[in-house]
Amino acid sequence: MNPAEEYILSQKEPFKSILLQLQVIIEATIPDLELKFKYRIPFYYLDGKPFCYLNVPKKKPYVDVGFWSSVHLTVHSDKMVTEGRKIMKSLRHHTLGDIDGNVLVEVLQDAYKVNHKGFWK
Repeated sequence: MNPAEEYILSQKEPFKSILLQLQVIIEATIPDLELKFKYRIPFYYLDGKPFCYLNVPKKKPYVDVGFWSSVHLTVHSDKMVTEGRKIMKSLRHHTLGDIDGNVLVEVLQDAYKVNHKGFWK
């Protein structure tokens, strides 16, 4: 088992279940992604470049799906959180019920299109 998978499986509930569900959606939507362990969190890479990450912040009651260079994303920006970050935005999930699969898939597809247009290269 790689360190990214260990991170996911070592989380307390409900975060472990949230992370597992997010992992399934992310990997089913963009199968070309490679799951790595960077910056002490699970990080997905596409073509060797950062794509998105999963994070359970210490002392915070949620899971973030953060998107690298999200300034170029155009869908569902009203549902994304920045909280003082200039470059990254994230979708935040407190419970399994907070996961809107359609929103996540559409943001992932938008991020994929942005990546292949050359914005992140």
